[in-house]
Amino acid sequence: MTTFDAWRADKPYNGLPTLPPKEDIETKSVLKQCIKARAALAELKQAAELIPNQGMLINTLPIMEARASSEIENIVTTTDKLFQYMRTESQTADPATKEAMRYRSALFLGVQSLDNKPLCTKTAQLVCSEIKGRDMDIRKITGTALRADGSGRIIYTPPEGEQIIREKLADWERFIHDNPNLDPLIIMAVAHYQFEAIHPFPDGNGRTGRILNSLMLIEKELLGLPILYLSRYIIEHKADYYRLLLEVTEKGNWEEWVMYILAGVEDTAKWTIAKIEAIKKLAEHTRLYIQTALPTVYSHELVSLLFEQPYTRITNLEDAGIAKRQTASRYLQSLIEAGVLNEIRVGRDKLFIHPKLMELLSGNNNEFSRYPI
Repeated sequence: MTTFDAWRADKPYNGLPTLPPKEDIETKSVLKQCIKARAALAELKQAAELIPNQGMLINTLPIMEARASSEIENIVTTTDKLFQYMRTESQTADPATKEAMRYRSALFLGVQSLDNKPLCTKTAQLVCSEIKGRDMDIRKITGTALRADGSGRIIYTPPEGEQIIREKLADWERFIHDNPNLDPLIIMAVAHYQFEAIHPFPDGNGRTGRILNSLMLIEKELLGLPILYLSRYIIEHKADYYRLLLEVTEKGNWEEWVMYILAGVEDTAKWTIAKIEAIKKLAEHTRLYIQTALPTVYSHELVSLLFEQPYTRITNLEDAGIAKRQTASRYLQSLIEAGVLNEIRVGRDKLFIHPKLMELLSGNNNEFSRYPI
């Protein structure tokens, strides 16, 4: 009897095979796609290193990933809302927005943790706890089962029993760190399946697993910043994501699963490079416009601040040392009159939105309307 014959959707999968898989995970097709994905990632890493304003990447792309990864779990908010609350602990945000904001915090907390220890079970626990806003421990309760949307039919029951789950996670850790001959992207794809199949926490496993992908890319030095917006690709191909996860369990269909992840990495890296280039062009165009239209307001630091995220507050200018409050307010008012910013109120906060930047960040289109220079 094979492992797949022994697997049943409604029974705890305590027989989840150890890693590496017995099936061939380095087929010719996989290796060809791996080369393409690695090339795209290398180009993205270089683009990120060469951009003058690193704050733009750190503040914007993780927010977009947080929104998309949360949406996969049916926690729906908007990029706009996330940027509104990014620099405040405002209690007026709705629950979905707060939870997506915690995803971003968890991503950065995970990156920081890599300075102290390699990717491991404790990393996953740290990340999941931050996402959920409470301490998350390995599942101890029985009866966990994943069900199909709509029908409620059980499609998968993860391993059960704390000791078994910890053993599976220890094997997952060894696979990540003890296979130097495997390409890191193949390791990431296989490890992502395994983590989701182990399903170690009562909640938050999907989002935790997607953050671990980003952390793995940083740990393996394929990226310097957590800026691979992979959840966008998963949303666009969500049915395939869940179908292929299940096919690994049911049939050992590793090749298609690994190909899916590699294609997602390539597509996402190219998309992100194009987005970075579009934002750089808009930043240069905006700089020239402000310099010409508002020479007494213009400074390099002010334009850089306007591109760190789409919403600006008077206090942001003060904190950056650009101007004191009264002058900062006058600068922002001048930018409104020039058509660079719009003013809105969120609760008691007065925010100044940069509509061209928001449009670039929230859409797939990389074109923008130009200022009258």
